[in-house]
Amino acid sequence: MAHAHTVKRYTGLMDWLTTVDHKKIGILYLIGGGLFFLLGGLEAILIRIQLMYPQNDFLDASTYNQVLTMHGTTMIFLAVMPIIFAFMNAIIPLQIGARDVAYPFVNAVGFWMFFLGGLLLNVSWFFNGAPDAGWTSYVPLANNEYSGKGVDFYVLGLQIAGIGTLAGGINFLVTIINMRAPGMTFMRMPLFTWTSFITSALILFAFPAITVGLVLLMFERLFSANYFDVAAGGNIVLWQHIFWIFGHPEVYILILPAFGIISEIVSTFARKRLFGYSAMVFATALIGFLGFMVWVHHMFTTGLGPIGNAIFSIATMLIAIPTGIKIFNWIFTMWGGQYSFNTASLFAAGFIPTFVMGGVTGVMLAAPAADWQYHDSYFVVAHFHYVIVGGLVFGLLAGLHYWWPKMFGRMLNETIGKFSFWTFFIGFHMTFLVQHFLGLWGMPRRIFTFLENQGLDELNFISTIGALLMGVSTIAILVNIAVTQMKPRNAPADPWDGRTLEWSIPSPAPEYNFKQIPLVRGLDALFKEKIEGKKEMTPAEPLGPIHMPSPSILPFTMSIGLFIAGFGFMYARWDFDNGFLDAIFGHYIVAGAGLLITLVSMLLRSVFDDHGYHIEVEELEKEVHA
Repeated sequence: MAHAHTVKRYTGLMDWLTTVDHKKIGILYLIGGGLFFLLGGLEAILIRIQLMYPQNDFLDASTYNQVLTMHGTTMIFLAVMPIIFAFMNAIIPLQIGARDVAYPFVNAVGFWMFFLGGLLLNVSWFFNGAPDAGWTSYVPLANNEYSGKGVDFYVLGLQIAGIGTLAGGINFLVTIINMRAPGMTFMRMPLFTWTSFITSALILFAFPAITVGLVLLMFERLFSANYFDVAAGGNIVLWQHIFWIFGHPEVYILILPAFGIISEIVSTFARKRLFGYSAMVFATALIGFLGFMVWVHHMFTTGLGPIGNAIFSIATMLIAIPTGIKIFNWIFTMWGGQYSFNTASLFAAGFIPTFVMGGVTGVMLAAPAADWQYHDSYFVVAHFHYVIVGGLVFGLLAGLHYWWPKMFGRMLNETIGKFSFWTFFIGFHMTFLVQHFLGLWGMPRRIFTFLENQGLDELNFISTIGALLMGVSTIAILVNIAVTQMKPRNAPADPWDGRTLEWSIPSPAPEYNFKQIPLVRGLDALFKEKIEGKKEMTPAEPLGPIHMPSPSILPFTMSIGLFIAGFGFMYARWDFDNGFLDAIFGHYIVAGAGLLITLVSMLLRSVFDDHGYHIEVEELEKEVHA
């Protein structure tokens, strides 16, 4: 009776609160990241409306600072990164022929930590104001003396969310190393899996740095420490080093998975094997390594000296080489192929020239003498958005349309999709291309208004119209999703004539992914079987019972506990106009209760041994014949 464990299955809301299935967690990441993306996008629209006209009073200076801070923080930490994790969760186990990730329970913990950390950060709007020190939270601006209570939410919210991201990164490293199907060597892995592997390694080394920085800032703000207080022997440049040791690899944590998505889509729709696969793999690894060697290029203007500036300048320019390899290989893949255009391939094609423009201005900023001129101008804003939005967001939207059938079993509407691409593409370039010129003409960044008749009026107006057009595109994508959800789940298993393993199983993927683990016999494993006339993958094992992990509410309760503890620590020294609140917060009762919930949840996880359950052969055969 080895397979007689009780099967735990929930429905409705409990199903989503307790799930440890990587595909459902991928959908949760997509919903969570999507909500924060809409929020960050709305904040961007507010910023652009404020800057639409000179001396506009749509927002006051304080509110503008909060909106600006929350836009950057939300987009970087809570929107694009979780959407990357959505694709990693939904696709990587399928691409490597695995039934799940290595640690399903930890995977669920990672999602709930991210979501509740992000929620903690955003409820700051309703509790004494949002963070207002910029998304980089430079000290001394982020100290108690110059910033409001919102920075406490930044510090604690990002720490909780960061634990989730670190757990996710470790999980994917172990999954990719240990759970690949027989025959899938490292040099047969799809590019998206490769870029996610390098990204996970970057997360492993970069996130501890920002965690240490946030802990130091937390002690500075909540417990009167002096790490960054110059008068007490601290050093404000220390924060910049810590932040950018994390912050620059973070750019590659974000962009490398987008490179992987573009590689998959370009190869599929060109009907060709990816040109220079090996070179693409080594270029990815080299970009990841060099990503750690260049953080000082964010600090040229802090006065680190000519030798330091020169070393980091050269290291920065070197990144153009492996990046250039990728660009040329995508073009060579398309060249001579039969590239067909739909929404996914349009976003992929639009990515290439847009990202190249961001890369070129990056090389310009890598020269310290030039950087001194550009540094605090809108030129940097334009460069940053050409890389992050023009690169990453284009890649994510391409991936969204490409893998939507596999995730949800439905095909997105192509007419609405192409409309959303063109409005986004045109709106993006209207918004950010002109900001290069605004920067060169002297418009500083981080200002909430500007004087009229300085030559900045027209370009700011055009930039805002472009941002509104991107908003129209986003609404079109939401309409497309809503329209699609009303259709039956009738997407074919392989709608794009794909080349990798995820297209060898039904859409959406069944609970156990693969009825039998496939045998991988080469790069583009599914395509290799197709050209030999086979309609499905050759199995690597006989049909047998499949072990599945049990759902659990504990990842959710662990995260809820930290969410409550965060409030408790933030308001421990707050002067409430209520004796009861003063007592429970002032004596750390709220903070202690939150930590207790987390610790009890961890204890329960340790004490009760859960064997999971099995899907028996009879049930598998029944599903196949149904």
